[in-house]
Amino acid sequence: MAEKIIVPGGPVRDYPRTADVLAATPRPTGLERARLGERVKRLLAERDAVLVAHYYTDPDLQQLAEETGGRVADSLEMARFGHAHPATTLVVAGVRFMGETAKILSPEKRVLMPTLEADCSLDLSCPAEEFSAFCDAHPERTPVVYANTSAAVKARADWVVTSSIAVDVVRHLREQGERLIWAPDRYLGGYIQRVTGADMLVWQGSCVVHEEFSADGLAGLKALHPEAAVLVHPESPEGVVALADVVGSTSQLVDAAARLPNPTLIVATDNGIFYRMRQAAPGKRILEAPTSEACVSCAHCPWMAMNGLQNLARVLETGENEVQVDEEVRRGALRATRRMIEFAASRAKAAGR
Repeated sequence: MAEKIIVPGGPVRDYPRTADVLAATPRPTGLERARLGERVKRLLAERDAVLVAHYYTDPDLQQLAEETGGRVADSLEMARFGHAHPATTLVVAGVRFMGETAKILSPEKRVLMPTLEADCSLDLSCPAEEFSAFCDAHPERTPVVYANTSAAVKARADWVVTSSIAVDVVRHLREQGERLIWAPDRYLGGYIQRVTGADMLVWQGSCVVHEEFSADGLAGLKALHPEAAVLVHPESPEGVVALADVVGSTSQLVDAAARLPNPTLIVATDNGIFYRMRQAAPGKRILEAPTSEACVSCAHCPWMAMNGLQNLARVLETGENEVQVDEEVRRGALRATRRMIEFAASRAKAAGR
């Protein structure tokens, strides 16, 4: 019988609305957009900097990263690319934990972000002190945390995982007989638990974007488009995941968009990924999965929306918004992150990749 333990971490609710964020910082168009793009390209070269952008950021930023020798990727690949790149400055377009992850892997480099106000609802739902106290109360369990957490939470964990490798890591730990604490996403944790059968205490955080996808709305849209494949990120609620043809991380969903023969794709993740999906699957129709009527994000992260050409250019000019991570915390977070990287490398080697 499962333990009757109350797990903390309910979602915080004073989130900014994406529509309000976008209204406050209108996207430049025409000549201004072109001028800002050229300015950013010049500044990147002058500052010995490289731009790494998450799949969920503004298409203009993703395009600039590609055109200037940077990378568009998920959070871990952004950090790994930045670590391997010879540039002395990394500019991270995304949310704060992504900048911290880059600094964790590359302490010798200067890491800048267009804004340091770009939070993450999962990160906010899992304060380091509360998480550490919960781990202390359950010393018999191995803490495994999602990459969408602060450096301090990563430092308290034994493992850091991304959505692309979480199932494999948890299955491995289960085979070792370990009982786990999972944080912070309750939907991703529940999905992993169902797939692996692991004994997990699941933190009760959630992503403001993915929790708003509607199973009823998705079922209706799927009925209207029987030719479509449904692609779902596992941070989504169980009812949404149950309707999926493919469940996967951002990179896995992009790969599926290119691989599947379906002419139409219904996608339940942040619509910022559509830029990359349209590159990977030209000619396919990509539809946004329905969200709840009273949505806050409406399928686009409000904090990702804070990244734009204007503040990107400003941070390159001024050098402001530098990411700092306490060295002791960084070393602890690096230990847990390296464990995942080494696990992934060993699996790739065993598979002959």
